[in-house]
Amino acid sequence: MPKLIIDDIAVEVPQGTSVLEAARSVGITIPHFCYHPALAIAAACRLCAVKLLEGPVKGIQMSCALPAQDGMVVSTTDPDALKMRSLVIEWLMLNHPHDCPVCDEGGECLLQDFTIAGGHSRRRYVGKKRTFRNQYLGEGIHHEMNRCIECYRCVRFYQEYAGGTDFGVTGSAGRVYFGRFAEGALESPFSGNLADICPTGVFTDKTGRFRARYWDYEFAPAVCQHCSVGCNTSPQNFQRELVKIVARRNDQVNGWFICDRGRFDKEYLNGPKRPRDPEIGGAPSDYRLALEAAANRISEFCLQNGTASLAFVGSGRLSLEGCLVLAELAQVVGAPVCFFAEAAPAQGSLAAVRLLNEQNAARVIDIEKAECIALFELDLMEEGAMLSLAVRKASLAGAQVFRVKGGREGEKHRLPFRYQEVATLDEVPFEGGSKGIVICGAGGKPPELLSYLASSGAKLVMLQPGPNAFGAALVALERKGATLSDLVESGQIKGVVCFEADLPPWLLERVEVLACADWQRSGAADKASVLLPTTTWVESDGTSINYEGRAQRFLRSRPAGLPLKGLDPKYYSSETEAVALHPPRVHRKEIPGGAEREAWRVMADLILELGGEPVNEPLTGTWGKLRDLDPEGEGVRIHDLVSAQELS
Repeated sequence: MPKLIIDDIAVEVPQGTSVLEAARSVGITIPHFCYHPALAIAAACRLCAVKLLEGPVKGIQMSCALPAQDGMVVSTTDPDALKMRSLVIEWLMLNHPHDCPVCDEGGECLLQDFTIAGGHSRRRYVGKKRTFRNQYLGEGIHHEMNRCIECYRCVRFYQEYAGGTDFGVTGSAGRVYFGRFAEGALESPFSGNLADICPTGVFTDKTGRFRARYWDYEFAPAVCQHCSVGCNTSPQNFQRELVKIVARRNDQVNGWFICDRGRFDKEYLNGPKRPRDPEIGGAPSDYRLALEAAANRISEFCLQNGTASLAFVGSGRLSLEGCLVLAELAQVVGAPVCFFAEAAPAQGSLAAVRLLNEQNAARVIDIEKAECIALFELDLMEEGAMLSLAVRKASLAGAQVFRVKGGREGEKHRLPFRYQEVATLDEVPFEGGSKGIVICGAGGKPPELLSYLASSGAKLVMLQPGPNAFGAALVALERKGATLSDLVESGQIKGVVCFEADLPPWLLERVEVLACADWQRSGAADKASVLLPTTTWVESDGTSINYEGRAQRFLRSRPAGLPLKGLDPKYYSSETEAVALHPPRVHRKEIPGGAEREAWRVMADLILELGGEPVNEPLTGTWGKLRDLDPEGEGVRIHDLVSAQELS
């Protein structure tokens, strides 16, 4: 391991570490634009200049492209290095527009930070600024080419990392242009990451344009709820409205990036059609009255039909806390608990949970280092898009990728890697000792098939049918949960109480929905006698478990209640956005639409109404080990935390 000195601090780093990263490891920040840990080195911006005083290399060098070596003595504050950086800033600012007051990147702009830190305050060049025409890049990304400093981050991410082909760089010298080769919406399902990766304001999130400054936002660590990968995000909220979602680094799950679905599909969280107030018989009510009505309906139903005729139903949308308290609620009543509505998804998820362990459950880093990968009957871009980037990384490193024909093959986006099609899994050459991975969807697959996949000797990725379906399956195994469709078809179940559960129409036709607690207008919510609104993942604290069994905490990033914008009647009209942004003139103590509560707290209140004991902490017993989980950490794999015997 090379040993060097940086600004009089002795540093020892692994072989291959750059001087820039070596400096960062001891708390020294070297200014840079083009460098990004996830991308290949370009050394394009020239801002990371340092001076090497002694060692095998001397003079001014670019620290991002210079591997650390024994005997180096590096100065980041030498006058020659500082002069070099100031000149770089000056030539970058020759053509940069002075539009910081109206730039969405203001407050989180590297160019702004380093220009001010470097002391550049006046433009000596008196010529005209170079200008460009902007492109329309779709509804997610706004383009302002005049702000470009030619760091090449965007094109390195889009083409090299994400495998996109419709965006790149054209021109030369002072007319270099970064954009699409023909105007139109960006085709890559990862294009939104351009907003995160651009160090200036060339690419910004169009959905949050002109809404707020960085320091105005409320945000907290979160876990994406669109699929079972569990990407780490940071929701940015303003005036109780989710304005933007940005990626949060977790090398064990999603690295630095997220897919466009996880970034842009968020309006359902702000929508005025969300249940905001309790309802009894479709009419608005008070939370306490609605809770009493729900308890009375449950008691009456059980007296008439027996407790075995009632089922408490959850789903993979519920947090782990919700699943555990739902099982407690069912136990208080003496009724069955169901976490899956239909048999096929239930069988697949339960089988996957039984089969996966710390040895055969593949992590993202296992996929990236695999030598042979088989995609088995799944739509990868729909069920776990971020895993396609891990497969691409393995493919570029020489891994063989096979796709078994059959199953769900209608991807909306092309796969960003090359693969061979085979008829059966037996044709995939998993050789003894090789690093093989099978990626499939667990939902809807018979247990026998999943057992066959587990016997292949390869590590497994079994994508689940919900963000916490793995956690729901674990609780179902632990608390002897049943499948709702089996109980209904047997004639046992006549009524249900649903908590964030999506029941298919055929099931809704055959049962009475006594009560429903949800944050969206599901079929069960429309049919329920009593509706209790719950909070979404941006308004809750909780835990979810992803496809590999990795438990991750998420924190509340905004209070419950209707967005301030949503209080303005013009929000519901076709008036311009600017008019609707005026704060409403409403004076009241309580937050409008603030009756929403976390699902597990609604369950706990219902337990009290039904005569049960108070539930103050949902994570107890074996699950209590997750209470201290760091929401900003990498999470912890369940099988690393507890034994299989404790979970079965």
